[in-house]
Amino acid sequence: MKSLWFNQFKKFTLIVFTLLSSIFFSINSFATGLMQPINSSVDQLNIKEHHVNVVIEDGYAITSIEQVFFNPTSDDLEAKYSFPVPRKAAVGEFTYWIDGKPVTGEVVEKEKARNIYKQEKQAGRETALTEQNSYKAFESHVYPVRANQDVRIKLVYIQPAHVETSIGRYVYPLEDGGTDTEKLAFWDYNNTVTERFSFKLLFRSSYPVEQFRLPKHPNAKVTKISAQEWSVELINDATANTAITSESQALSNEPQLSSDSQLREETPSSLTKNISATNIVHTLDQDILVYWRHKANLPGRVELITYKEADKERGTFMMTVTPGDDLNVITEGRDWLFVLDYSGSMQGKYHSMVEGVNKGLAKLNHKDRFRIIIFSDNAKEVTNGFVSATQSNVKQWSNTLLEQTPNGSTNLYDGIKLGIDMLDSDRSSALVLVTDGVANVGVTQKKSFLTLLEQHDIRLFTFVMGNSTNRPLLEGMVKVSNGFAINVSNSDDIVGQLMQATSKLTHQAFHDIKVKFSGIKVKDLTPEKIGSLYRGQQLTVMGHYWGDGLASVEIKGKISGQDKSYTTHFNFPKKSTLNPEIERLWAFNKIEDLENKMAYLGNDKDTEQAITDIAIDYGLVTNYTSLIVMSEEQFAQYNIDRNNKKRVDNEHNKQQLRKNALVKNNRVDSEKPMYQNSSANHSNSSGGNGGGSIGYGMILFFGALLFIRNSSTSA
Repeated sequence: MKSLWFNQFKKFTLIVFTLLSSIFFSINSFATGLMQPINSSVDQLNIKEHHVNVVIEDGYAITSIEQVFFNPTSDDLEAKYSFPVPRKAAVGEFTYWIDGKPVTGEVVEKEKARNIYKQEKQAGRETALTEQNSYKAFESHVYPVRANQDVRIKLVYIQPAHVETSIGRYVYPLEDGGTDTEKLAFWDYNNTVTERFSFKLLFRSSYPVEQFRLPKHPNAKVTKISAQEWSVELINDATANTAITSESQALSNEPQLSSDSQLREETPSSLTKNISATNIVHTLDQDILVYWRHKANLPGRVELITYKEADKERGTFMMTVTPGDDLNVITEGRDWLFVLDYSGSMQGKYHSMVEGVNKGLAKLNHKDRFRIIIFSDNAKEVTNGFVSATQSNVKQWSNTLLEQTPNGSTNLYDGIKLGIDMLDSDRSSALVLVTDGVANVGVTQKKSFLTLLEQHDIRLFTFVMGNSTNRPLLEGMVKVSNGFAINVSNSDDIVGQLMQATSKLTHQAFHDIKVKFSGIKVKDLTPEKIGSLYRGQQLTVMGHYWGDGLASVEIKGKISGQDKSYTTHFNFPKKSTLNPEIERLWAFNKIEDLENKMAYLGNDKDTEQAITDIAIDYGLVTNYTSLIVMSEEQFAQYNIDRNNKKRVDNEHNKQQLRKNALVKNNRVDSEKPMYQNSSANHSNSSGGNGGGSIGYGMILFFGALLFIRNSSTSA
């Protein structure tokens, strides 16, 4: 049985790997976090400094970005600062230096913030405004940027730091996603840093980490402080008269060594260059990807983080469940239905995609069948129904694909609907959709996609590509269909991502999950609908609790149609003050639940007001709230309480306390383990060396959404 499973797993991995890793094409990369003058003949401001500080601990990451821009003109200017943030990241802190002193913004209703900014600008006073720009990015307007002077700003966001199949991943986004929508404005700006660039990361873990690496940045200094604590430094400094070249330049000049992927407790910075002639210390054109791999055979476990002040009755908690590896292997075969994007955005990519599909088809079992659909303005079938995956059929239909000419827009809905309609209900099937994930013609409303998927017994598995992909749409579809989403950067370790995906697709899943607490009062759980867990995935549940003491927890659902439950018990503390950030994370998740509700049922004033109230209480930028910055005197003038400043100061104080303390083990189910098995893991590093045959930045892996439709005998 083990040999049979291994051969099937290897074959499936090779099919998906060959299909996706064969899609090679060059793309233009554009930077993020840039500032451009408004209503001025000046094209751009100079980026003098760009500093990133990241702390990953206790199941979440805090990213702080501080930048210094210089106005080279003799005029005072208004400027716009634009930046995307990663998936699930909550923006709650924006700081603007006024008269040399940092001033933290306050969250108010969007229209109120706009009016205040306009009034302050008209009065000639220094002010800044941060708003959310749909799903693509956040934007800050800053006034004035003084003539021949610097402007300093700081942005902080918080996001979960999940681990899947023993591997964790963090990305600092600096690249365009390569979609066919109009480029975001900030990707057209100056992307070079002239004086100082730094990326510093401190990682602290309850459990040992065996490997820590940056696959695209082998020149980063990676230091193993202990098995549970690591640090990363990537520093380029013109003031020291030396600088590391931008990564895109370094990779083109330096050979890739297989030893880059091996565990190194310290990797010295070796690619240095005197750039005084060019005044460029770093180019912001490539995502910074960080991977870590935990020690194998760690226990399935439950970890708990809480925040509760001594004088408060209500506390906030974040429960992270790492399941034991008890989901069995699926051994049956599948039909394969390929839905391929050949819109105008695929010019230059299309032939590479077809070559990838060709190689993927060639690896199918001779008993498998396939079917091919292509779409741009409309969708159409290339094959005539399902055909056997013989060598002659693969060659014939691959050649037919090559005869197509990419053109038009992206009718994503039409492609998905036609694919769903063609699935055979009597067979286990896989539907592979290759696209950039941006719907721009035909049906584009999120609700229509959700309704379509709800009407069919189909699960959606998506690789969300790049920093400009419509993630809310894709992830909403994933939620409705009980599938999963994997975010993929152009700089990713593609093999590692594929290993995680295939590990999920070849095993049973835990569906229809519900979590029940008893013993203490627990409410406001988020996410409201959990859906499914696949092999190696963690489950994070957040909520509020009242009082303290012993609580019993049950997680129940179905595996292959059979009821399954896991139970444990642990204590909720009376006082816990070291992790105030989880209040913002809870609020962000709650707002996301409310937004998903409106996407399906339609907007209503009560829900919009609920989002506004939560965002103001917890200091978050949303579609209905913004951050306004001005002098302390003006905050008082407008009767705006400095609640967010108090929250930010408290978070900073607690972060310093945690940094100076020993690494804490947050496991709470040791007395009564929820799982008997060890957690899922990969027996070796997933993905070769740090820049080997798969790792070049020219791979786009531009978007594969895997839909699996299971027959009654599958998981």
